Amino acid sequence: MSKTATAHEICELVNGSLEGDADFELTGINKIEEAGPGEISFLADQRYERFAASTQASCLLVDKKFKAASTASFALIRVNEPYRAFLTVARFFASGQQLPAGFRHPSAVIDAAADLADSVYVGAGVLIGANCSIAEDVILHPGAILYADVHIGAGSIIHGGVVCCEGTRIGQRCIINPGAVLGAEGFGFYEHKDGSFEKVPQTGRVVVGDDVEIGANTTIDRATMGATVIKNGVKIDNLVQVGHNASIGEHTGIVSQTGISGSTTVGRRNRIGGQVGMVGHISTADDVYIEAKSGIAKSIKESGKYFGAPAVAHSDHVKQIVALHQLPAILKEFRALQKTVHQLQRQAAENPSGTDGSAG
Repeated sequence: MSKTATAHEICELVNGSLEGDADFELTGINKIEEAGPGEISFLADQRYERFAASTQASCLLVDKKFKAASTASFALIRVNEPYRAFLTVARFFASGQQLPAGFRHPSAVIDAAADLADSVYVGAGVLIGANCSIAEDVILHPGAILYADVHIGAGSIIHGGVVCCEGTRIGQRCIINPGAVLGAEGFGFYEHKDGSFEKVPQTGRVVVGDDVEIGANTTIDRATMGATVIKNGVKIDNLVQVGHNASIGEHTGIVSQTGISGSTTVGRRNRIGGQVGMVGHISTADDVYIEAKSGIAKSIKESGKYFGAPAVAHSDHVKQIVALHQLPAILKEFRALQKTVHQLQRQAAENPSGTDGSAG
C-alpha cells in the first residue's frame, strides 16, 4: 500500500519551516525535473535551480536561503541540508509496504535444527539449513539459500537469490542484495612443477559486521583458514569480488566491478572507485581514496588520493599527465637538437684540426 502525508507532517518529519499549503497531501517523491502534482522533490545543487521555474512538484525541500519566484505554485520546506532531509522523506515513503512478521511461505524448506525468531519473514522457496540462527525481524526474500550454520543478526534483509554458504555470519541491520554469494570457496590451489593444480581446502568463513550493505551479484569468498571480514558500516556495490582472507575496514565504500585479492587488508573509511584492482597480501591506510580504474600493486601507507596503474598519489599522477601532454613538443625539440648535434659531429669529422682551412 502506498503511503501519504501532508506537507505539514513532512515538515515536522525533517524539522523544517513550511511556506505554503500545510494540508496538501503528498503521495510520493521524484526528481525535480520529473516530479508531478502530489509529489515532493528537493533542490540541493545550484545546477538544478533552473528546474524550479518549471517543476510540477507540489512541494520542494530547499535551503533556508533559497529564493523562489513570486509565481511559484509549490510549497517550500526550508531545511539546513536539503539532500539529507530528502533521504529522510525517501525512507518514509519507501516504508509504505510492510511484510507480515512471522510469515512462513509453505514452499520454504526449514531444517528442524534451525533456530528462527518468531518475527522472521520467510518468503517462497527459501532454504534454511541445519543449525542456522536467524534473529528478530530478519526478512528472507524468495529464493534465498542459507547453508548450514549461518547466523543472521536482527533486522537484516536477505534478498532473493542470495546464497550464504556454511558458517557465514551476518550482523544486524545488513542488506544483502539479489544474487550476492557469501562464503563460496576462495581461489586456492597449489601449483605443481608440471603446471597442474592441487586444491587447497577452504575451511574458513565470511564474517559481516553490522549496518553493512552488499550489492547484487557481489561475491565474498570464505577464508582458507579463519575469516574473510567485512567490518561495520561497509557499503559494497554490485559486481564486486572480495577474495579469501581479505579484511575490509569500517565504513569503507567500494564501487562496482572492483576486485580485491586474497589476504588484502583495506583500512577504515576507504573509498574505492569502480574497476579498481588490488593485488593480494597488501594493505591500505585509513582514509584512502582510490580513483576508478586504478591498479594497486603495493601497500598504501598514507591517507590521501591515489590514481593510476600502478597507482600513485593523485598529485603525482596529475604531474605525469601534464608531462605526457608535453611529450610531442619535447620530442620535436629533441629531434631538432639531435639533428644539430649530428651536423656538428659531421663538421668535426671533416675538419679534425678545428680550423676552417683559410689562410692566416
